[in-house]
Amino acid sequence: MPENLTPNPEAGAPRGKREGKVSNYKIEHFVAPISETPLQGVDAVKETGKPLSMWAEAWRSLRKRPLFIISSILIVAIIVVAALPNLFTSVDPTHCVLENSNGPAVSGHPMGYNFQGCDIYSRAIYGTRASLMVGVFTTILTVLLGTTIGALAGYYGGWLDAVLARLGDVFFALPLILGAIIMMQLPVFRDNKSPWTVIVTLAVFGWPQIARIARGAVIEVRNADFVTASRALGLSRFKALLRHVVPNSLAPIIVVSTVNLGVYIVAEATLSFIGVGLPPDIMSWGNDIASAQTQLRSNPMVLMWPALFLSVTVLSFIMLGDAVRDALDPKARKGA
Repeated sequence: MPENLTPNPEAGAPRGKREGKVSNYKIEHFVAPISETPLQGVDAVKETGKPLSMWAEAWRSLRKRPLFIISSILIVAIIVVAALPNLFTSVDPTHCVLENSNGPAVSGHPMGYNFQGCDIYSRAIYGTRASLMVGVFTTILTVLLGTTIGALAGYYGGWLDAVLARLGDVFFALPLILGAIIMMQLPVFRDNKSPWTVIVTLAVFGWPQIARIARGAVIEVRNADFVTASRALGLSRFKALLRHVVPNSLAPIIVVSTVNLGVYIVAEATLSFIGVGLPPDIMSWGNDIASAQTQLRSNPMVLMWPALFLSVTVLSFIMLGDAVRDALDPKARKGA
């Protein structure tokens, strides 16, 4: 008789009275000792450890991504340049000498001079502030406006959703640059050109994209179990929207807003290039590119330097948006 089989006490009963018994012996199951299983170290879980939130998991993933590290270093450097330009150059960007017109690079002026005899390097450094200011504050306004409208439309639905969705379609049908050109020609904007007029103009035509994303994210979250539980505990619909729905819908909004920041910097440069953006007395990369277009054949380096600053800044924010998107995407985290 096999060693792992033991007699069944009911085996002696007649076949018809065994009530479906298949074998005359009971099978003993083998269970390996825990000390011999190699999975105990892999499956070990710290029961006392606090579970990580979505943002904590995203941050742990971002810290290991070279794309995030490189883009963050570049963005921090750009912010420092915009906030403290005098640390990077001691040359007055408004001091222009016609004798230095289109002059080559010399000591203390590594990028040479433009057509008016102004130092190209100092103008590129001081122009960072206006260009970055337009991008940052336009992004903030579009996020506030778009998230508010999209969250209300997606959470409450019904006629409010229909009205806000059609309002968004009206603005979404107008291209960003074309709508900004038309709006900047209005007397109230044309006669008061400043970074804030450009910011408001771009925000007016930039919020529908954020609103659509926010609406979709809120619709996906509003029927979650934790929202239903908060409503069952007596929380009002509006408070549930603010405390639970909106915070859990911010991931796609943050990703798109990070990429859009670079888009708005390019939009400001485009508007200034065609003469409807910032006034000429405000230093920005767009204005420097616009003033250098007449020297494109004779001295292309005058146009290349501000365009290079613009390209690196936009690329940094796009890289950051890609890294944040990969970190906040559950499928990307699963495959990492």
